[in-house]
Amino acid sequence: MNPRIPELSGQLDAIIFDFGGVLFDIDYQAPAQAFAKWGIANFDQLYSKASQSDIFDRLETGLATESELFDHIRTTTGVNLTDEQIREAWNAILIGLPTPRVLWLNQVHPLFRTFILSNTNAIHAREFEHMIDQHAGWRNFAEGFEEVVYSHVLGARKPHVETFELMLKRHHLNPKRTLFIDDSKQHVEGARKAGLMGYYLDLNVEQVEDVVNQLLY
Repeated sequence: MNPRIPELSGQLDAIIFDFGGVLFDIDYQAPAQAFAKWGIANFDQLYSKASQSDIFDRLETGLATESELFDHIRTTTGVNLTDEQIREAWNAILIGLPTPRVLWLNQVHPLFRTFILSNTNAIHAREFEHMIDQHAGWRNFAEGFEEVVYSHVLGARKPHVETFELMLKRHHLNPKRTLFIDDSKQHVEGARKAGLMGYYLDLNVEQVEDVVNQLLY
């Protein structure tokens, strides 16, 4: 059950945002469609949001390289794609950062300590940072948060409790006064186990602005 957001007004010091889906728009089906164009019809069986194979898990914790991923995809599928073809399909998930959301975040930053905690990998991070830089300026965007934390840099990923505990410890956050917002139920559950107030953002019915604005107005 989600916390009652209006009742949290005045009780929060910090908000930790998930990135993909919550702040940055993504399309979970796009990579499978892109790989299908290159002759790989079952990519969604190799990779899905809910269940990932070991290579993807290691990629998101910095233990596997881009080359290892590309070789894994070629070996597993039997399709000899170039690195650039794989990179293009892999990054198809990334849609963009809406301008209204950037402007909205500028209103949120002064009121709370804000952070991003993202399960991602170096390939995606390089691409979405470039996309934001072209659109709004990556440095300007990132400087609005105390820290932007990537799982492949941290060496730990959601939903593991220790991942959230690392965030709490390194920033001296009180979990009872910290709200975590994610569009993955399992990640929210991990945050709650670490003592944070976890909010599951159902993107079918709401956007992150809908939730946080209840604290602002």
